[in-house]
Amino acid sequence: MEPQVTDNTEQSRFEISTDAGLAGFAEYQLRDGGRIAFVHTVIDPAFGGQGLGGKLARAVLDTARERGLGVLPYCPFIRGWIAKHPEYVDLVPADKRAKFDL
Repeated sequence: MEPQVTDNTEQSRFEISTDAGLAGFAEYQLRDGGRIAFVHTVIDPAFGGQGLGGKLARAVLDTARERGLGVLPYCPFIRGWIAKHPEYVDLVPADKRAKFDL
């Protein structure tokens, strides 16, 4: 099975799962003004080296774009992923990019 990313709204996190189970998650906080703050991302070490962190990051950022949300990448992993994929920098509000070195 291809990894699946779902929004677990009860726990305020996007989860990535494979046929072997839950592989990781990206915790978020919805903020006023139509913004989503990503605060913590975890990939279980048992699933390391499979590119699941990148798949999770792409999925959560694509979802934010689809929902029209600005992204506040407090999580170092999400922030670093955006820095490596400049096509996602526009999701970070222009007045916040310097704060996140983007």
